[in-house]
Amino acid sequence: MTREAFEELVGEALDTVPPELAAHMRNVVIVVEDDAPEPGLLGLYQGVPLTERGDWYGGVLPDHIAIYRNEILRICDTEQDVVEEVRITVVHEIAHHFGIDDRRLHELGY
Repeated sequence: MTREAFEELVGEALDTVPPELAAHMRNVVIVVEDDAPEPGLLGLYQGVPLTERGDWYGGVLPDHIAIYRNEILRICDTEQDVVEEVRITVVHEIAHHFGIDDRRLHELGY
């Protein structure tokens, strides 16, 4: 799958985020990167979750969500698998932006 097609899938996954949640996303950028910093990592959220921001929060660089193309393509057998994994990964990383930890995400099936 080309990088452009993969980026479109990430955009489509972002479009599935309910508008009432998307409206609360603040100071965050979502990017596609080819290679993960470690094997098996499909996405990574780096930043200060909304639930931890206080009066001190200001003038900081945006939170960063990376979706790792080659890792996702490596674990998927079909294009439909890629579509589903991209959606799950995007939702998972956005959930971290909202302060939801991995334990709760796994309970929810992400």
